[in-house]
Amino acid sequence: MIGLSSYAGVMESLINSAEEQQPSSPLDKSWSNKQESSKNQKPGVGGFVLVHAGAGYHSESKAKEYKHVCKRACQRAVDRLKAGALAVEAVAAALVELEDSPFTNAGMGSNLNLSGQIECDASIMDGKSLHYGAVGAISGIKNPVLVANRLLNEAQKGKLSAGRIPPCFLVGRGAHDWAVSHGIPPCPSEKMATKFSLSAYKRNKRKMELAEKMDTGHNQTKKRRQSSENENGSGCLDTVGAVVVDLEGNVAAAVSSGGLAMKHPGRVGQAAHYGCGCWAENACNMNTYSTAVSTSVEFLWSHTTESMCVGYMSAQDSKAKTHISRLPPGTVPGQSLAIEGGVCRLMSVAE
Repeated sequence: MIGLSSYAGVMESLINSAEEQQPSSPLDKSWSNKQESSKNQKPGVGGFVLVHAGAGYHSESKAKEYKHVCKRACQRAVDRLKAGALAVEAVAAALVELEDSPFTNAGMGSNLNLSGQIECDASIMDGKSLHYGAVGAISGIKNPVLVANRLLNEAQKGKLSAGRIPPCFLVGRGAHDWAVSHGIPPCPSEKMATKFSLSAYKRNKRKMELAEKMDTGHNQTKKRRQSSENENGSGCLDTVGAVVVDLEGNVAAAVSSGGLAMKHPGRVGQAAHYGCGCWAENACNMNTYSTAVSTSVEFLWSHTTESMCVGYMSAQDSKAKTHISRLPPGTVPGQSLAIEGGVCRLMSVAE
């Protein structure tokens, strides 16, 4: 889970974690006392992006690769912000970089399902319009977040012919065909698999076959199944995500995931569900969770897995900062919670 709040708006990206896990921010306070003083100001914050390359287990041998992809994702988003892009465009750009990495469980190199196919979930939300787009269990598309973003953009155009309501969430074959019909090129599922995801699939398949052959009793089977689940979880990564504040103070969030290893075909995970994978909402009169901070952004991440790799960057920074957060030695993944965060100084622009 990563979350971010700012003077211009509030953003909480709740990634595979219950909302109650996030601690209350010491910066959260009523916005009402600040409304009058902010009328003559433009809530420009200089631009900011925070990304993460999935929670799970990040091996020391691949630490550089995880950090590099976070840096590239931050830089790509900041470049878009400096070019005048809105938050939703920049957050999609960051996710594309994360999806293209063979080391993340999103897009290229995603986990394979029981049938040996890649099916991805992704969602994106624009804090300015509150529009949302998502795809679930989509195959044959290299960057699922681009389909989610296109759904969001098309929905903003209004009704279709004969007064039909445009879709905001599509799954399976329907999502694939809609994407192709809207100019997003297909990519065969076999080309999206990597040597890492293929070897993991073969290893997991052997474990399943062995467990079925050695089924000598309910208790023994249950014990082996739990052991297998723990082994699978220790080496896998989950959803990638990003949150962005643009130069106008608008916020946006997006997530993308290849889903669980050996999942049943057609399964749609949390990354695609509305209000579960991501959330973005600009500050407004009715938003009691806005903050009164005008010069800084506070952001938090938390995880119950062994590790989580994050990166963050403001438009004033020359390069992104990255960090792999790990549970302390001796703690048990799934039974312990790590919470970390930081502060990045941003520039407030007077009108």
